[in-house]
Amino acid sequence: MAGAVSRLGASGAAHPYGATGESAWVRYTLITVAVLFLGLFLFVPLASVFYEALRKGVQTYFDALVEPDAVAAIQLTLTVAAIAVPLNLVFGVAAAWAIAKFDFRGKNLLITLIDLPFSVSPVISGLIYVLMFGAQGWFGPWLEAHDIKIMFAVPGIVLATVFVTFPFVARELIPLMQSQGSEEEEAAIVLGASGWQTFWHVTVPNIRWGLLYGVILCNARAMGEFGAVSVVSGHIRGLTNTMPLHVEILYNEYNFAAAFAVASLLTLLALVTLGIKTLVEIRAGKEHAQEGQPS
Repeated sequence: MAGAVSRLGASGAAHPYGATGESAWVRYTLITVAVLFLGLFLFVPLASVFYEALRKGVQTYFDALVEPDAVAAIQLTLTVAAIAVPLNLVFGVAAAWAIAKFDFRGKNLLITLIDLPFSVSPVISGLIYVLMFGAQGWFGPWLEAHDIKIMFAVPGIVLATVFVTFPFVARELIPLMQSQGSEEEEAAIVLGASGWQTFWHVTVPNIRWGLLYGVILCNARAMGEFGAVSVVSGHIRGLTNTMPLHVEILYNEYNFAAAFAVASLLTLLALVTLGIKTLVEIRAGKEHAQEGQPS
């Protein structure tokens, strides 16, 4: 420590090149490289999507979005997200609560299983459900005998989407709840609060920003999922095609204007999600700063 202090200088003054001591040209070079990288691999592709979508005129653009198959794909994408996100919200909160607040046998295994969709290819995830619920799968004959359709239908798409998105809420909440500890919950219980009262009035207010952040990420992945949904959907136009699948079909048919039109709408949804995520981060940062100020 003394050596570090001596290198900073006896006067204790800030380093003229910043906290890490790099010269101005190094900092500007790093900033330039970062900006060029973002421009080349992010901004230019995004701009090209909207350019190609509008290249043949606004009327062509809107015609592609109101075409029946496109409308069905948009509705299915929103429906699947509306089902998958609440399910993962419940699972994420329950898993995070169990892992952060209790010690039990198999806890490390549960954490590993939560991370499983991050390490398994989405295509493999879809194949798992085909193996289980397909016509030749484990439960296929029983499902067929009872006229229950999961594969190549909406239930299969929902199951695949839930699988690939369920880590997001839990992974946001687990470190947050672990860092907060359980002192406040224990104090509420000692004061006579019930379990549900403690959860709603103590736990939820403490985790609300992390919870909202996880829901936003989960929703973004649910709307943009391609690999797992592609395997279980059957690519039935107007019935089981989500927006990413519809874009692929249009592109393979060389209908580039319609493909980029739907892709631009999916991009807009992603940008809106990113904007909401940024607002959440700003609001959470302001609230944490206010909490850190002395009263």
